[in-house]
Amino acid sequence: MNKRSSVTIKDIAQQLKLSPSTVSRALRGSGDINAETRELVRQVAEELQYSPNPIALSLKEKRSKIIGVIVPEIANTFCSATIAGIEDIAYQRGYHVMIFQSHETYEREVASVRLLASRRIEGLIISMSAQTRQYDHLLEMNAPLVMFDRVNEAIPSHKVVVNDRAGAFRGVEHLLGQGFRRIAFVSMAPWLSVTQNRLKGYEDALHKHGMQLQEKWIVQTEDMETAIRGLFSGPDQPDAVFFAVERAALCCQKVLKEQGLRIPEDVALAGFSDNPLNPYLAPALTSIRQPTFEIGQKAAELLIEQIENPGDEMQFKTLTLETEMEICASSLRREFA
Repeated sequence: MNKRSSVTIKDIAQQLKLSPSTVSRALRGSGDINAETRELVRQVAEELQYSPNPIALSLKEKRSKIIGVIVPEIANTFCSATIAGIEDIAYQRGYHVMIFQSHETYEREVASVRLLASRRIEGLIISMSAQTRQYDHLLEMNAPLVMFDRVNEAIPSHKVVVNDRAGAFRGVEHLLGQGFRRIAFVSMAPWLSVTQNRLKGYEDALHKHGMQLQEKWIVQTEDMETAIRGLFSGPDQPDAVFFAVERAALCCQKVLKEQGLRIPEDVALAGFSDNPLNPYLAPALTSIRQPTFEIGQKAAELLIEQIENPGDEMQFKTLTLETEMEICASSLRREFA
């Protein structure tokens, strides 16, 4: 055990020949301890590298100071960057973060929510799994709740999202501007809020440019690889793919390579991705980028505001952040570049 963690209030009291209760009140800045004594206690605490025990403090205050976070998958670039934003604010405000993964399953999400609730968390931040279509486990939460990315409007909580519809519109309109006309849309489960909003953006762009919607080129499934193979198995194939989630881009690249199709000469790719390596791929991937770190920060700020103002009448709000489009070689035709 290092020196910092082993020093206690009793050690400071013994050195100064004061009572432990006097030292404790002085460290808290209590007005019934004179300024000279408070300063002396502070100096000795610094010399001895005293640090309060967070577990002891939480027991005394009857607060855990723990925020629960549930994401579909930590390995996902979007989720890991968002968690970093959550931890940034939590650390500044004196909270600890406990992270769980649902691995895109409803059962694991429910189990994680219940386990966190049993640990007396102060509040929960969650992005729902691809399988979640029932929400009783969230409605039963006896703690403040903030949802981000994949949200449900029926659940009373603060929410942090991006302008998915506008981001998808910009991406599809870019593909149309490059001369691509047979544009497929690939995403995950159709009931997810992000899927629905990004599909609307795709439809908006087609409608604006007088293009007919082709249901056969809309793919919304968890088995993306198989579905993408189906898109390129017949004579009438897309000349571009707009992917609504990062995993779809990886599946597209794999399938197109297997079938000997070149990007972007044969098939262009563009869509939502927050992978920092996108510009270094061959070809570099045109991406709709989200303010991932800021999403996490905003979610944590909203949650801590709820936690620390429990008596306030809460009016829940949805924060909508904007995306940015990074145009790279995967969607550029030479004659349009």
